[in-house]
Amino acid sequence: MENTREIFQTMTRRFGFLNKNCCSVGGLDLSLIQSHILYEIEHQHKPSIQQVAEALGTDITTFSRQIQSLIKMNLVKKTPDPDDRRVHILSLTTEGTYIAASIDQQINAYLNEIFSHMNDFEKETVIRSIKLLNEAMAKSSRCCTSPVG
Repeated sequence: MENTREIFQTMTRRFGFLNKNCCSVGGLDLSLIQSHILYEIEHQHKPSIQQVAEALGTDITTFSRQIQSLIKMNLVKKTPDPDDRRVHILSLTTEGTYIAASIDQQINAYLNEIFSHMNDFEKETVIRSIKLLNEAMAKSSRCCTSPVG
């Protein structure tokens, strides 16, 4: 039987998930979590800090530090919700939107290059399999937490 963990370990390394920085854009080095934060802010409608932290399965303390660093980099804005001043809404700055689009472009180019080594059937099989895996992971009682501990 194949070693399933080894398959995931190899994929994690090849995707660069273990690298300190995932992306460099316009002289900025961004960590994987920072790129995920930009993606979530861009794809949710006026999300609160809590909503983005929950979407990423990150504790609020760690998340707040990441948001502060993205604000210092002038990529993210935090504004009080007019309906509830205790809640802060996150949005991307113009530069943040540009950086998020650049990361998107880099990742899509990488995925397209990977898929160029497969025929259409193989590509569709991989994508369908990843969707199935994501659905099964969502049903797991350990979803969105570290599998260890």
